[in-house]
Amino acid sequence: MLADARHLPLPDAALGAVFAAGLLNHLPDARAGLAELARVTAAGGRLVLFHPSGRAVLAARHGRTPSPDEPLAQTPLREALHASGWALDSYDDGARFCALATRTG
Repeated sequence: MLADARHLPLPDAALGAVFAAGLLNHLPDARAGLAELARVTAAGGRLVLFHPSGRAVLAARHGRTPSPDEPLAQTPLREALHASGWALDSYDDGARFCALATRTG
């Protein structure tokens, strides 16, 4: 299926889990994207946000340092997840990036 991640052609609560690799940094509005993923995920469902490189590695690749206000920084991500119906369960921003969340609604 090829679809806009902000407008998925799926019914509400259709999924038990979502795996999003490298997605949030490419969306114009991360919160809206997370809300759409929440819409299609059943209560108690899981979200995996993944990237094969951590934020520091990606920033260095682009000649900069990671910023604490980036969408994948822990505090903004936790706030965006909470605002869109998710609870952040774990956060790992080491050699790889992986955040796990549970659908709260």
